Amino acid sequence: MTLIIVIVVIAIIVGIYVALYNSLVQLRVHAQESWSQIDVQLQRRNDLIPNLVSTVKGYSKYEASTLEKVTQLRTALNNVPDDDRAQKMEVSNQLSGTLKTLFAVSENYPDLKASTEYQQLMEELSNTENKIAYARQLYNSTVAALDAKIQSFPSNIIAKIHHFTTMDYLQVPETAKEVPHVSFDD
Repeated sequence: MTLIIVIVVIAIIVGIYVALYNSLVQLRVHAQESWSQIDVQLQRRNDLIPNLVSTVKGYSKYEASTLEKVTQLRTALNNVPDDDRAQKMEVSNQLSGTLKTLFAVSENYPDLKASTEYQQLMEELSNTENKIAYARQLYNSTVAALDAKIQSFPSNIIAKIHHFTTMDYLQVPETAKEVPHVSFDD
């Protein structure tokens, strides 16, 4: 009878161990997949940029520095190693800011704003920026769940044994936190 109780207790402990380990693995894989979704959207945006740049060039010969900056940042983003997430997000944030400048430049060119090709590109880029923002939120949520599991008892014991580590959140760039200046003065 004692042997049966010992076997049952061992089976329960092994079952809990396996369940906790598997949940850690699932959360880690989900976090990696969430990062992959960010990467996919960044690539999608990079694929749209050459079309936007060529469209804007056709209407504006005076905004060369902005167009050049967009092209440089796009190239820089493509050259960041896949495992350097912090650098990838930093360059991506710079590119987003430069694209906003490019969008503002279009306000000076009514013919450009009226162009069907430009409007379609702007809509695609806007949708892609929204998808990037959503993917970042999903990544941070997944990382939060993984980090909580890694730090919670008893899964923290299993996480330590199997070398699970917490992951970094994606941070909002400081420039995005600045309060915009709004004036209704003429």
